[in-house]
Amino acid sequence: MENLIKQLSDMRGISGSEYRITDEIKNLFAPYCDSVKTDALGSVIAFKRCGRENAPVIMIEAHCDEIGLMVTSVTDEGYLTFTSVGGIDERTLPSSEVTVHGSEDLWGVIGIKSDYMLESGKTVPMKDMAIDTGLDAETVKKKVSVGDAVTLAQSVGRLGKKQFSGKSLDDRAGVAAVLTVMKNISDAQLSVDVCAVAAVQEEVGCRGSKTAAYGVDPDMAIAIDVCHGITPDNSKDAFKVGSGIVISVGPNLHPRLTDALFDTAKRCGIKVNTEAESGDTGTDAWEIQTARGGIPTALLSIPLKYMHTSVETLSLSDVCALSNLLTEFIKEQKGETKWLNF
Repeated sequence: MENLIKQLSDMRGISGSEYRITDEIKNLFAPYCDSVKTDALGSVIAFKRCGRENAPVIMIEAHCDEIGLMVTSVTDEGYLTFTSVGGIDERTLPSSEVTVHGSEDLWGVIGIKSDYMLESGKTVPMKDMAIDTGLDAETVKKKVSVGDAVTLAQSVGRLGKKQFSGKSLDDRAGVAAVLTVMKNISDAQLSVDVCAVAAVQEEVGCRGSKTAAYGVDPDMAIAIDVCHGITPDNSKDAFKVGSGIVISVGPNLHPRLTDALFDTAKRCGIKVNTEAESGDTGTDAWEIQTARGGIPTALLSIPLKYMHTSVETLSLSDVCALSNLLTEFIKEQKGETKWLNF
């Protein structure tokens, strides 16, 4: 699992530029699936068929895009101004290392005025930051254009014995879990068809999940994402990293499907937590639920520290627990969905 998460974290594809990585993701799914494609928006859609006619379809979904930046201008001095793509916290950007995806990838750093030139305690707005590639203006203007994507630098990898830190673990760790499920069931005798989706553009509006759910039209769907892990400055509405999967309950989630996941976890001895979501979960589950005529949808989350930074941190055991739960749940299905009906 660690190597798979690192491989996915190393990929560089911000919302709208996932085409840079979707061929790699398709290649990862291909050995375990009967078919793999990308839809018109770019989401990866992979099927494992059980061989039964008119078998129910379970869709398991995680998003593959990441937050990042986009170039807005190249100054006469060769610096790059930028804006955010997705919900990046601008407080974390000064002194960051980045990769600018121009006609070739360029290494850069985000600079600001030295601290002694700033008012004490003042936060630097993004408009006052710039990327410095160390190249002269003429070279930069040849290699970089307005609209080019910028990704955050890769970070450290394993932390201690059980945790892993890196960029875009939201939600590449979820993609790793989905891939592991497809590997686990590749030789299993199933009574359902399984559709795995690596959706695009979640960070800018859950768009890929909307189109994928409409196109697949599954009988049920399980979205996989991250939730907040407990950090020194946040213990409210957060979960301890390493404490197991978080299963959400609330109006965005189908109660019978959710209860079935709790039951499977209990039978298999898999650690779970419960998160109450009174409205929009802020995940792809929000869009999947209302696709077409409505899709019974559940949400599984991985506790994650330092969300939307270049040092997102999680426990490898939580990712493994999630893939184990989904594997067992899929294997338990009997090929009918009447139990979902109200």
